[in-house]
Amino acid sequence: MLLCSLEQLPEREAKGFELEQMAVFAVRCEGRVYVYRNSCPHRGIRLEWQPDQFLDYERQFIQCATHGALFKLETGVCIAGPCPGETLEQIPCRIEDDKVYLQLTSQG
Repeated sequence: MLLCSLEQLPEREAKGFELEQMAVFAVRCEGRVYVYRNSCPHRGIRLEWQPDQFLDYERQFIQCATHGALFKLETGVCIAGPCPGETLEQIPCRIEDDKVYLQLTSQG
């Protein structure tokens, strides 16, 4: 499933997307793209406080706007906040012809 073009996702930026069955966001870091379900493991709420605002001020971590949890860009592992050690749900993706495609399973 086509998510976006690489042009829509600059380095050290994140962008949210609404799919049929879930909200996700993509982040680009060191040329790689990581896609996560837009749901904090602490309370199951969306991470952003404004559209596409998923990263902390220095753009080093994904940050939950509600309780301030910080997650590693590359793994989604929480390193600070109310859910240390918990992980964002990563959605497999691939880059082909400068486009990001999700590799969704039939389970959704």
